Amino acid sequence: MAETLRHVEDMVDDSPIIDVHDTFHRFQELLAALKAKIDARFETTRDPSTLELESYGGYPDGPGGSLAAYSGPEVDWMVHSWIGNPSASFANLHLTVWLGPQVKVPHLGIALLVWPEGWFYVDSVPRVNMVEDGEYYDKYYEPANEQWLERRADPEFEYFISRAGFIRASLSPTAYCYSFGRSDRNLDIVSQVTHDHVDRWLRWVDEAEKVPESEQAALRATDERIRRNIADRDPANVMGVRLFGQETTDKLVRALWGGDRKLPRP
Repeated sequence: MAETLRHVEDMVDDSPIIDVHDTFHRFQELLAALKAKIDARFETTRDPSTLELESYGGYPDGPGGSLAAYSGPEVDWMVHSWIGNPSASFANLHLTVWLGPQVKVPHLGIALLVWPEGWFYVDSVPRVNMVEDGEYYDKYYEPANEQWLERRADPEFEYFISRAGFIRASLSPTAYCYSFGRSDRNLDIVSQVTHDHVDRWLRWVDEAEKVPESEQAALRATDERIRRNIADRDPANVMGVRLFGQETTDKLVRALWGGDRKLPRP
């Protein structure tokens, strides 16, 4: 079971500069297909605060990116984004869905990275302390444990361990977080894992019990604190500063958690 314990910027710096558009476009298509499944289930509206981020930077002549955020009756904050310079080895793509407080289903987190090797993260972000609420663990995490263990034993996937303790603390027990060679075999596995995860997550939403009104305000506040902390403390934010400077990076980070949002929260 191989492991990677390195900063993202170090992985990029220590790698050859190559064009990774092939994988970048494949990741774009994958996230678009996953988002289509989510769009078919939820009603959402683009938040006006992210319209100016539809396209930023100088891509395709240099670094660039795009960030769109959405909200709706059942979705607090959904982000579909990419940032990087695919012509020079690096691209980072995200699809995250933070649910409203009407249910306690875990939030959905997906990130795909080219550096120029492959990397992916898929997780169900918990909304309770699972050590306290064992039934929550049993419902949403134990059924996925065996499949997680199978991937952990795959020699072509190196488990990525963040050097940031806070980021390690943010991961659930069944989080996928791996570096891998960009073979068709491995990319197909990433596609299968993410599709299976989204399909399972959508079933959870459909089957979830409604959270009592008296508990929703506290859950809403907790969700935003978690989302903001993860966005603010992400060590990979340094890549945004490298490419676009601190001011633009700060705006992008705020967009990830909804700091400039215009639409009301559900």
